[in-house]
Amino acid sequence: MENVNWIALIVAALSTLVIGFLWYGPLFGKAWMKETGITEAQAQKGMPLRFGLSVVLAFFAIFFIYVNSVVTGGIPPDELHGIDVSRYHTFGHGVVHGISVALFIAMPVLVTNALFEQKSFKYMLINVGYWIVTFAIMGGIVNAWV
Repeated sequence: MENVNWIALIVAALSTLVIGFLWYGPLFGKAWMKETGITEAQAQKGMPLRFGLSVVLAFFAIFFIYVNSVVTGGIPPDELHGIDVSRYHTFGHGVVHGISVALFIAMPVLVTNALFEQKSFKYMLINVGYWIVTFAIMGGIVNAWV
C-alpha cells in the first residue's frame, strides 16, 4: 500500500457532504425530518461538529472500500499472480464494491437499529438509500482515480 492515493480518499470522503446536502436537503430533507421528529432548527444545531466527524468517519469507510477494491481488485492476494488488476480500476468496479458494502454491511446495521428504535420503513429507506448512493460514488471515485 505504498502508493495510496490519499487525495482520492479525501475527495471521496468529502463527497459525502455534497451527497448528504442534496439527499437530506432538497431530495428527502422534509420527509427525513418528519420521520425523525426533529425540526429544522434542531437539525441545524451543532452542524459544524457533525460535518467534521462525519467526514472523518466517511474516511474510515472509504479506506475499507479502497483496501477491498483497489488494492487487490477484489481478488484474494494468493490468486493475483500474473493478473493485471489495473483492469479493475474503473468507476463502475468501485460502484459495485461500494454498493456491496452498503447492502451487506451498512444496511443490516442501519435497519437493525431502526427496527429496535421503532422507526418507520420510510426512515429506513431514506437512510439506507443515502448510504447506497454514497458508498457507490465513493467507491467509484477511488477506483477510477488510482
